Amino acid sequence: MSAPATLLAPDCTPLKISLREFVAMMAAIFGLQALGIDIMLPALEQIGDHYAISNPNDQQWIVVAFVLGFGFPQLIWGPVADRYGRKILLQLSLVGYAVFGIACMFAPSFEMLLLFRLLQGVSCSGTRVSAGAIIRDVSSGRSMARIMSLVFTVFMVVPILAPGIGTLIIALMGWPWTFGMLGVFAALVFLWTAFRLPATMQEARPINIASITDAFRRVIGHRTSFGYMCASGVIFGSLFAFIAASEQVFDEVFGRGDDFWIYFAGIASGLAVMNYLNSRVVERLGMRRISHTMVLLFILSSAANLAYMSFAGENFWVFYSLFIVSFACFGMMGANFASLALEPMGDIAGTANAVYGFFTSTGASLIGLTIAQQFDGTVIPILIGYVCLGLVSLGIILLTERGRLFELGAGKN
Repeated sequence: MSAPATLLAPDCTPLKISLREFVAMMAAIFGLQALGIDIMLPALEQIGDHYAISNPNDQQWIVVAFVLGFGFPQLIWGPVADRYGRKILLQLSLVGYAVFGIACMFAPSFEMLLLFRLLQGVSCSGTRVSAGAIIRDVSSGRSMARIMSLVFTVFMVVPILAPGIGTLIIALMGWPWTFGMLGVFAALVFLWTAFRLPATMQEARPINIASITDAFRRVIGHRTSFGYMCASGVIFGSLFAFIAASEQVFDEVFGRGDDFWIYFAGIASGLAVMNYLNSRVVERLGMRRISHTMVLLFILSSAANLAYMSFAGENFWVFYSLFIVSFACFGMMGANFASLALEPMGDIAGTANAVYGFFTSTGASLIGLTIAQQFDGTVIPILIGYVCLGLVSLGIILLTERGRLFELGAGKN
């Protein structure tokens, strides 16, 4: 079944918003996370100099604080979204995101900057839970995977453009405005959703200990949902590791820091292309067949990169080419893993999306930070981490699918 030209609410009434505008709106909301991470990457060194940071690796905390704030609160926002509605949580979260973005501009110390970044991440987590639940409200199965892929395709334009936009902002207005522009963007999304986004939740769930515990128990206890949440959290750790250490890799290892945003955009472009390709083929090939193949390709390309860098030396173009292949795989893993995990949880989409977001953000960020902190002036520790994460994720998938990959049988996803 194709993604519908007319979106339907859970009660089957048509939504007064086109699929094209809906995808663009959801991509803008998802983009708040990527924009909150990527736009200031070119400014990390200047921010470190401004606050007199002695250890260059500590600059990574500007990114990590946001991601850590993004993770755990989703477990709170999920039941809130199921009780009070997706839109009200979304709009309150957009306000918080904008306020703390502006606050980062005037942080008097590095510690206060990290606090504001943490709180901005908390606000962003509310937008992510809301958007994911809204998508699940209006779609399911392979149709959901297609819509998610279209959203991710547009969403991936953000990391393509964000470092370049950040570089331009720094040149014209100074590094504090890399944070200020986050507030401006959130304000624009707030106005867009206020006037154009309809309510999608059909029935509110009670918000009490018993109902929340039951919802979490259902998510954690479902083999497929929990398995793909864990698999995503593990393998997405490599994505966060790269984001945290990317500027150091391009600058210190390969001496290409001045053109960092161009190379970063190339990697993000590969992700965007694969997301779009996934939207075209997922309804025909299925989520399992595609995502399992991509996990294997990620392991093989990362292992090849590690072997070459270890024995032949650190050649930039070999590293970069294989890196694009590895990270393009995420374009055909993310939407499919999310859809497989959330498909059985339609009536508790807010809570299920929150738990999924927690595993793929907090878990992945902690794993990614651990790998990024091993950076020693070479790419070897990071590539070792990628191979290990790929193998662990594959192992989790095998356990989830009882040892079978690609397809479980006719009618499966």
